[in-house]
Amino acid sequence: MLTASANRTEVRQDNQKNGHVTRIRNWILLLLCVLSMVTYLDRVCFGAAAPEIAQAIGLSDVAQMKWAFTAFALAYALFEIPSGWAGDRLGPRLLLIRIVIWWSACTILTGTIGLQWGAISFGGLGTLIVLRFLFGAGEAGAYPNITRAIHDWFPKREWEFAQGAVWMTGRLMGGVTPLIWAVLVGNALFPTPLLQWRGAFFLFGALGFAWCVGFALWFRNSPAEHSQVSEGELALIQEGKEETPQSHKIVWSLLLTNRSLHALSLMYALVTFVWIFNITYLPAYLLERFQVEKGDLLGAIYCGAPLWLGAVGCFSGGFLVSRFARRTATRAEARQRLGVVAMLLCSLFWVGAYWSFSIHLFCLLVALSAFCIDLTVGSAWASCQDIGRKNAGVAAATMNMVGTFGAAFAGWLTGTLIQNSLAASAAAVNTSVELLSPAQRQGAILEGYDHLFLINIFVFLIAAVCWMFVTVEHPADDAPTTPLTD
Repeated sequence: MLTASANRTEVRQDNQKNGHVTRIRNWILLLLCVLSMVTYLDRVCFGAAAPEIAQAIGLSDVAQMKWAFTAFALAYALFEIPSGWAGDRLGPRLLLIRIVIWWSACTILTGTIGLQWGAISFGGLGTLIVLRFLFGAGEAGAYPNITRAIHDWFPKREWEFAQGAVWMTGRLMGGVTPLIWAVLVGNALFPTPLLQWRGAFFLFGALGFAWCVGFALWFRNSPAEHSQVSEGELALIQEGKEETPQSHKIVWSLLLTNRSLHALSLMYALVTFVWIFNITYLPAYLLERFQVEKGDLLGAIYCGAPLWLGAVGCFSGGFLVSRFARRTATRAEARQRLGVVAMLLCSLFWVGAYWSFSIHLFCLLVALSAFCIDLTVGSAWASCQDIGRKNAGVAAATMNMVGTFGAAFAGWLTGTLIQNSLAASAAAVNTSVELLSPAQRQGAILEGYDHLFLINIFVFLIAAVCWMFVTVEHPADDAPTTPLTD
């Protein structure tokens, strides 16, 4: 330990003598962006593979997988705060490595669902639900710990940019994943698929293990622990940050009484309720309404469009906050104004999507809604850093936990709306759901989706109101603490 510390000091002194201000934090940001990309690759591929997985386990439609969609989000939500707290206590390095190893293993195991080995079949719907729950439990805490790393590695004025970059690259990969899926598993470019859907899951899981190796070698919890960081960069990173004592206590007053965190968390639940449609039911909806098959390159572009425009929104959000901040008293007020305007626009876009009859117009409006959502993502996570300070991981985990409950509810509600619509359609003609004609079945399924789209319109109006209550007047470090454990 003394030798390692001496080596770090020696390298730092050499940089100082040369007047060299390093930019190691940019390499850290690259690692975090790659992590975000792998996260979205593994998430979006499940939605892309849903019709094939449903077929492999003997289901008639994707709506019957509603509990599989819900299980992931529910577990993700339940384990957010413990993972965020552990990151604050142990540092994000250990937590992020554990998280990626866990979810990569679950990704590989997903590829074995319904696999026949002689007379033995590996799992059905029940096994899939359990596996998705474990997947969500393992992946929980990824973004709160990324937030913790950004808090420690970047000066305050770069927080929005770093958060935006992380979310932008994740969204970009999410948008590209349907294309990757169409090429690897469909026949978009080649006469026969390069991989079966199971092989794609094995490949994507292996990528996570590869990331862990690079991350373990290069990342350190603090820039002061990294031998390549110069004194100049250390000083720059500390610029604008208030000194607060390190604490491994959960600030219960923050979780229970902070109005800004409550409003931020409710807003995040509402927008996540709508946004999760883009990576779960959207491929199935486009197949049902517009007959977009998995090997259709144009269809893959349509499926990826919300995430592509979302990536642009992530990138643009930080710049817009900086621009608004010149006209407002604080950056917090600038974030608030951007959030209100973005949510109102989202509601308007879903009004148009509800009435659209063209695949081009529908996908454009849904993508514009995703763009407006992601304009505010960096602001939401940066607000968690302002509210939480040294408890940034817990604050971010709280927001993300509540937000993911929104995703869990959406997964269940969407499937339920479709199934109820099918049941009502069957009852209207005095028959069973299984005996509905293809046209009757399609009409009932689309009616279920229409009900969801109407809900989305009002969800964004409530989210706009939530942003009005997001201020950063009483940060966590100013509040009394009640320890979970020391």
